[in-house]
Amino acid sequence: MERVDNVIAIIGMDLDSNTYVFDDVIVDPGTGRNINYLADSLKEAGKSFDDFNRIVNTHCHFDHAGGDEYLQKEYGLEVYMHEEDAKFIENGDGDTTVSTSFGSKVPDISINKLKEGDMINDFKVLNTPGHTIGGICLYDGKSLIAGDTVFSNGSFGRSDYPTGNTDEMKKSLARLAQLDVKNLFTGHGPYIVGEGNRHVKLSSDNANKWY
Repeated sequence: MERVDNVIAIIGMDLDSNTYVFDDVIVDPGTGRNINYLADSLKEAGKSFDDFNRIVNTHCHFDHAGGDEYLQKEYGLEVYMHEEDAKFIENGDGDTTVSTSFGSKVPDISINKLKEGDMINDFKVLNTPGHTIGGICLYDGKSLIAGDTVFSNGSFGRSDYPTGNTDEMKKSLARLAQLDVKNLFTGHGPYIVGEGNRHVKLSSDNANKWY
């Protein structure tokens, strides 16, 4: 657990995504299978689930959104997700949400729909398709919470899942490479503090080379 400006960063356990929290928002609580680890990590930061009102999911995959059901039912947290990805959870699509791959059911949750340009406090919603059609990043002019669109050291999200698209991924990465990113908060693996621009641009360059 580390605090970077207003963001608390928690590296995911096992197959969980990384989780980021700011203000009253939890971004991507993971599968829900390690919910005690998440609670303990928040406790280290002087926080508890009672301090939050909203979950924002960067996309519909189970390793990011599986924990939504527990947090909504136990703590009353509202869930927010891009409208294009929300429908796959609402329709119980185990393949597109990859819940089936995790041997689990699709989360039974109520979802508030997001779209391009919406604001989550100081963060703007950017629709960045490629990994999923409704994948989003959150950007506040300094920090980018990137989900599975862009990772550190020139890597980026797979586009071979349902609704993934190679051309859209290249476009999304090219768009992010134009931003002024200091801190890059990735969906998995190490996040970057201080030189996010370099990593985003490297990922964009690599996508153009490989595809």
